[in-house]
Amino acid sequence: MLKVDSLHQAYGGSHILRGLSFTVETGKVTTLLGRNGVGKTTLLKSLMGLVRTREGSITFDGRDITHLPPHARVQAGIGYVPQGREIFPRLTVAENLLMGLATKPGGTRIPERIFDMFPVLKQMMHRRGGDLSGGQQQQLAIGRALAMGPKLLILDEPTEGIQPSIIKDIERAIRTLAATGEMAILLVEQYYDFAESLADQYLLMERGEFIMRGRGETMQQDGVREALAV
Repeated sequence: MLKVDSLHQAYGGSHILRGLSFTVETGKVTTLLGRNGVGKTTLLKSLMGLVRTREGSITFDGRDITHLPPHARVQAGIGYVPQGREIFPRLTVAENLLMGLATKPGGTRIPERIFDMFPVLKQMMHRRGGDLSGGQQQQLAIGRALAMGPKLLILDEPTEGIQPSIIKDIERAIRTLAATGEMAILLVEQYYDFAESLADQYLLMERGEFIMRGRGETMQQDGVREALAV
């Protein structure tokens, strides 16, 4: 679904991403791990067109999107849940979810599967987004991205600052989405246990490069937890 080839990114004189190449497959969870400041969020912004690609190519669903603007990438079928959630605090839960349908002309029906995964959203449809807890806002942000029916779902540290019970709800939701075989999932995470529980394949980043990669089932024997702690 997604193929990245020799991607480079720089800010001023700082070389942030250094020749990254990887693929994200439909029906699988690809987990990107790394400590703060290694380039994970810059990579996601490059994938979404929020920063220009300096060198390399990005192919999505067989189409070169390297130079497409962000809105065109969303229209093509990429759903993005940014770090910090970025919901609309003054809009209701229902209005936030409807924003996810903005790319679908005439779309006014929120998919029922969002409420199947996150029942609390249905109970709070008329509450303002800013009145929700951090965990509920994260569920709302994921629901908003899912409303468009993406072919690729990108999640940037969805467990950050979230209580354990809601982390379990998010884990179940991601597992369910992958099992449908309808979308590819790219999960950026620092929380090792959460990442390992979901990963079909993993990528470990350090200083803008991948220093390890492999199958999710081999993360423990590959020493990924120890590498993260160094």
